[in-house]
Amino acid sequence: MTERVAILGCGYVGLELGRQLRSSHEVVGVRRSDDGIAAIEDAGFEAVRADVTDPESLSAVPDADWLVFAASSGGRGAEAAREVYVEGLRTAIDHFWSRADPPERLVYTSSTGVYGDHDGAWVDEETGLDPQTEKTEVLAEAERVARERPVEHGGHGSVARFAGLYGPDRYRLERYLEGPVTAGYLNMVHRADAAGAVRHLLTGDHREEVVLVVDDEPVEKWAFADWLAEQCDVPFPPKQTTAERLADDSLSETAKRRIQTSKRCSNDRLHELGYEFEYPTFREGYRDAVREYRQN
Repeated sequence: MTERVAILGCGYVGLELGRQLRSSHEVVGVRRSDDGIAAIEDAGFEAVRADVTDPESLSAVPDADWLVFAASSGGRGAEAAREVYVEGLRTAIDHFWSRADPPERLVYTSSTGVYGDHDGAWVDEETGLDPQTEKTEVLAEAERVARERPVEHGGHGSVARFAGLYGPDRYRLERYLEGPVTAGYLNMVHRADAAGAVRHLLTGDHREEVVLVVDDEPVEKWAFADWLAEQCDVPFPPKQTTAERLADDSLSETAKRRIQTSKRCSNDRLHELGYEFEYPTFREGYRDAVREYRQN
């Protein structure tokens, strides 16, 4: 039997996930905008217009064996995030699991931002959550919904907790090459591996509640910026300490808390589950971006 996967909020990672699954599975991408629908169609799989906050519109989505919730609040504030990540997730779960042929499992895509600050120490799936902003508090709440609510309906819910996403259209070279670069750790994962990890959780016999999706090597921002400058054959960028960055009076309280947050994320569990990275570190992941930069 060929499983069908519905990707709700089929954006940056969802499109890549669909591309990875389309040759072996039935894939349905769900977006609410014209541009979103066009992007799914360009990626080569079925597109359906629906809104996760509107159960009536979700009726247009066919039954699915697997559900991926990767919707975005579009960079808006905490209330908009709650509407999508908590209320929209709850609406989607209740809708699909009330069908005669409900899904078998859900994977919800979250963020390592739920950990808060650990002063550069290592964190993993057993580390307690300490969200530092209203938005990451919403993400932590959404994780609970994702893990608990499908179980109430007889299904299973997992959380893929993404580190900082990068890849095509999101390399942000100028940000690091021009600086100033603030001290602290970067935890990253290439889009191909973010999608690959979700695919691995869906297609394997895994029932993990939470899996950290991050590459093999957290890196200090200054070291990463200098490596990138060397690869691009440009001078090292200017740098600033955390204290120097926080001295900027124009920073919001949310921005200050984000700057003060430092940790290193472990991917040991993902490796234990048998996932093999296409881009194990930033060195492999930025190869194409560096090559393109040097050619221009």
